[in-house]
Amino acid sequence: MYSVNNIDSQKFGKVAVLLGGKSGEREVSLKSGAAVLAALQAQGIDAHGFDPIDKPLHDLEIFDRVFINLHGRFGEDGCMQGALEMLHIPYTGSGVMASAIGMDKWRTKLLWRAMNVVTPDFELVTATSDFKAIEQKLGLPLFVKPANEGSSIGISKVKEAGGLEAAYKIAAEADPLVIAEKYVGGGEYTVGIIPDGEGDYTALPIIRIVPKNEFYDFEAKYLRNDTEYLCPCGLSAEKEAQIQQEALLAFRAIGCEGWGRVDFLMDSTVANDMGNHYFLELNTSPGMTDHSLVPMAAKAAGISFEQLVVRILESASVG
Repeated sequence: MYSVNNIDSQKFGKVAVLLGGKSGEREVSLKSGAAVLAALQAQGIDAHGFDPIDKPLHDLEIFDRVFINLHGRFGEDGCMQGALEMLHIPYTGSGVMASAIGMDKWRTKLLWRAMNVVTPDFELVTATSDFKAIEQKLGLPLFVKPANEGSSIGISKVKEAGGLEAAYKIAAEADPLVIAEKYVGGGEYTVGIIPDGEGDYTALPIIRIVPKNEFYDFEAKYLRNDTEYLCPCGLSAEKEAQIQQEALLAFRAIGCEGWGRVDFLMDSTVANDMGNHYFLELNTSPGMTDHSLVPMAAKAAGISFEQLVVRILESASVG
C-alpha cells in the first residue's frame, strides 16, 4: 500500500501536467488535469498545469517529468508521446505506437483478433459501402463509431433497417475512419489497469456501468448524475479474475505501458456467469474527473486518488 505521507516529492523534480489541448475532449481533459494537478501539489510535488493550446511544446524542456492528461487527438494518439520522445522527457502512459493503435478502434480490434482476444464483430464502413449488407451481416441493433474518437463522440445506435447510412455520416464528421459494430446487450463493464509499483501492472476491481440513457454516451459519462457504477460488479470472484487477466493480455497485446482502461461487454445479464464477455476498446489516457472510472476502481481497491496519481507519475518513462 502506498502512503502519501512518505513519498519523496523532490525525486520527481518539476512536473508538467498536460491538460486541455485541442481535441473534441478538451473540456473533459481540463477537468481531469485540474484534479491531477491539485492532487500532486497537495503532496508537495512541484507540479504545473500546461495547456499545449496556449504554449509551444519546447517550453516543456524545463520539466523533469510529464503527466499526460490529454484525451483524444494530439494527446493520446501518439503525437504528444512522439514530441516528448524527441525532447527526451519521461511521460506517463503508453508510448508512441501503443498510443496510436489504442486510439484507433479498428486497428485495435484487428490486433486483438490476431491475438485471440474476443471482441464484437465489426465492419469498416465507407461512403461506398453496401449499408444494407452490413446491417444484415451484423444484425440490428448495431453501433456506428468514429474509429479515432473517445468519450462516445459521434456514436450512434442503429435500431431500424436503413439507418446505417445516416449514422455513418454522423460518425464521419468526427473521423473519416468509421466502424459498425455488432450489438452486445448484456451490460457494460470496465477494467482499470495501473502500475503495481514493482515494475508490472495490476488490474483493478471491475466496474459495471448502468446508464439511464440508451447507452453510455457522452451525456451519461460526464453530464448526468444518475448513471450507476457498481463495484462489486456482480460477477463471481472467479469470473472477475478471469476477465482481469484477459484484460491485462488485451492491454499488453497493443504494447501498452503505464496505465489504462479496457472496456468490455457481457452478452447476458444473468448472475450465474453463463454469459460471454467481449472486449470493446482500450483507453490509454483515461479520465480523472469526479465521474471517472479508474479513480473509482482504485478507491474500491483501497488506493486513494493521491496514491493513484503518484503511482502513475512514478511509472513515467521515455520509450
